[in-house]
Amino acid sequence: MAKGINQKLKILYLLRILWEKTDDLHGITMSEILSSLESYGVSAERKSIYSDIESLNSFGIDITCEKRDRNYYYHLSGRMFELPELKLLVDSVQASKFITEKKSSELIKKIEGMVSKYEASQLQRQVIVSGRNKAMNENIYYNVDNIHTAIGENSKITFRYFQWDIKKNMVFRRNGELYEVSPWALLWDDENYYMVAFDSEEEKIKHFRVDKMLDINIKDEKREGEALFNKLDMASYSNKTFGMFGGEEVTVRLYCDNSLAGVMLDRFGQDIFMIPVDDEHFTVNVSVAMSMQFLAWVFALGEGVKIVGPEAVVSEMREQAERLMRQYRD
Repeated sequence: MAKGINQKLKILYLLRILWEKTDDLHGITMSEILSSLESYGVSAERKSIYSDIESLNSFGIDITCEKRDRNYYYHLSGRMFELPELKLLVDSVQASKFITEKKSSELIKKIEGMVSKYEASQLQRQVIVSGRNKAMNENIYYNVDNIHTAIGENSKITFRYFQWDIKKNMVFRRNGELYEVSPWALLWDDENYYMVAFDSEEEKIKHFRVDKMLDINIKDEKREGEALFNKLDMASYSNKTFGMFGGEEVTVRLYCDNSLAGVMLDRFGQDIFMIPVDDEHFTVNVSVAMSMQFLAWVFALGEGVKIVGPEAVVSEMREQAERLMRQYRD
């Protein structure tokens, strides 16, 4: 870029220097500003820099000047995000299973660009998290955007759906035949992203793992299933669908130790009724999508909880317990 053009961009280079090299704890002197501008091929006098700083302040960019000893130090204040907020965003990106390692690194790099080089180093220390499982489908980032677009345009979508085999190869469901549904919402559950949609062929609400969707295409057809979706309580739908595995919806009665009251409230929400049985136990009726995942959840709580009704669910738990005994018997 020619030097003359660089001169025209002087105030932008000044802002970049302050953005990258200063924060509330680190400032730079006027001499350092002039030297940094020189590295961009921009020559300037102190008087013009004072004027540029005044213009930036008038525009709403907070640049502070502080005197230390005999020098004046300038730094950028009042950034849009505070460092603790960005640390939270970095941790969220890193912990999200549905975002691949590659995309996580790209997003975190962009977040680092929102702070000074000093604060960016603190964000880099935040991302050293080993052993976390991440999605393998690099398209998921764009899948979410396509689904949001379809919802905003009130349109159906088609896509292919797959699962992984033992060799880590994609194996398409329905032999690669396209699914056609009306997307209504995106749901975050158990560290995964799901699309909640209406299947007009089966006339029911279904959900799909977004990271297992490929070749999403937005159709020029209006969505269906609005009336059914409007009756759906998304929070309740997530609470009663364990591991997002569907099943027949049933009301189950649980006999629990008082120590598990918080577990029940966390899982099923504040509206459940816990009925005291004695000083140490209570019962609660909850709606669940009956599945092996629900039984496994009850099993994981140990002796603190027992299914006491209905009999069909109790019998299913007995059968699974007997199966485990046979499976692990010497």
